[in-house]
Amino acid sequence: MADVIKIKRGLDIPLAGDADKVIINSEKSDFYALVPDDFHGVIPKILVKCGDNVKVGTPLMCDKNRPEIQFVSPVSGDIVAVNRGERRKVLNIVVKSDGKSEAVDFGAFNIASIDRDQVKSILLNAGLFPFIKQRPYDIIANPTDTPRDIFVTAFDSAPLAPDFNLVLKREEKALQAGIDALAKLTDGKVYLSVRASDESIKVTGCEVAKFDGCHPSGNVGVQIAAIAPVNKGETVWTISAFDLLMIGRLINTGKPDFTRVIALTGAEVERPTYLRCVFGASISSLIGNNLKNTGHHQRIISGNVLTGTKVAKDDFLRAYSSQITVIPEGDDCNEFFGWATPGLGKFSLSHTFCSWLSGSKKRYNIDARIRGGERGIIMSGEYDKVFPMDILPEFLIKAVIAFDIDKMENLGIYEVAPEDFALCEFVDTSKLPLQQIIRNGLDELMKEMN
Repeated sequence: MADVIKIKRGLDIPLAGDADKVIINSEKSDFYALVPDDFHGVIPKILVKCGDNVKVGTPLMCDKNRPEIQFVSPVSGDIVAVNRGERRKVLNIVVKSDGKSEAVDFGAFNIASIDRDQVKSILLNAGLFPFIKQRPYDIIANPTDTPRDIFVTAFDSAPLAPDFNLVLKREEKALQAGIDALAKLTDGKVYLSVRASDESIKVTGCEVAKFDGCHPSGNVGVQIAAIAPVNKGETVWTISAFDLLMIGRLINTGKPDFTRVIALTGAEVERPTYLRCVFGASISSLIGNNLKNTGHHQRIISGNVLTGTKVAKDDFLRAYSSQITVIPEGDDCNEFFGWATPGLGKFSLSHTFCSWLSGSKKRYNIDARIRGGERGIIMSGEYDKVFPMDILPEFLIKAVIAFDIDKMENLGIYEVAPEDFALCEFVDTSKLPLQQIIRNGLDELMKEMN
């Protein structure tokens, strides 16, 4: 696909706190955790108990409904806690690292000589299959299915997102091996989406699609809609190139390696940078003493500000996160007549404040306040300005709230995921939880169809 696909609608939120293009090793974490809530729709069945010794790749839990989908330890060490909440819900499984990173050896693979079922078995046993998702429903892919196509996104357009080109350095062989493995899993095509300006990613065995435009051009849903939309009855699989590198390492070495490079970003970070770590590491070990002492409350987010998860310092890096963002909480800020001031330091899409006169290069320190209460949907077309897919977002949201299945299907519910509505939620004057509405709609629709 030589032509550049231009995404004309969307919004780049100019947050302060970009990470310097330098990768450093994070401080070693003593404890790592697997959090079941990271994997939507999974009912965890615990396979270990406190005191068990585990290696990298040892199964810690599986999905009760699909026991072949296993979730493994990211490090070697001892199980020290299986924390539960209300109604004995599993909150996390904590491993105390021994610092040795001993891994289960699945043996060397020649990807050219193994078939589809063998590739699936390798990914399932090594705990890497949960990083492959499916559309519709935006859940972990069903290993018994054969997808029409597989889509890999090799760039992230979210606010302060990490640069995949920097992450890819010295990992080219892993990326190619990952692409080769995905090609075994479908009778269709593997599409790799990159930025239009990117000439450094060179792989074979897939079709490269180039995208130009602001966020959400990096969302895989937007890329699918632009390349080959999902119709009713079809299934496609998706994976981030950040996660695909882990599959490539497994294919090349025979051992699972959950190392990843994340970006530590945000206006409240003293020295924003890139960190080499292992997913599940404690947040405190990743942040260390690198937060500004502003005296204000701070919000730590595992992920980006639009779709990430709020965490505390004693929490853990979530499985799908490729960045940590720290911004002001905003709950300790009091502005006298804030609505009536010129707002030179406030970002506004609608030119409500005079800050737009500062130009497009200005960076803003935006806090986590919603700035308003929930109210009825205002049909103003504001979603359409930032929603680039060929879907009517306001009408789809109303159909989901009413759970009108026919309208939901006609309006494109099978093509979307909650993250596709993150920008709509950001600009929404009604202050509605649009991502949660879409998530609930997809869950109910999946129950109905099954």
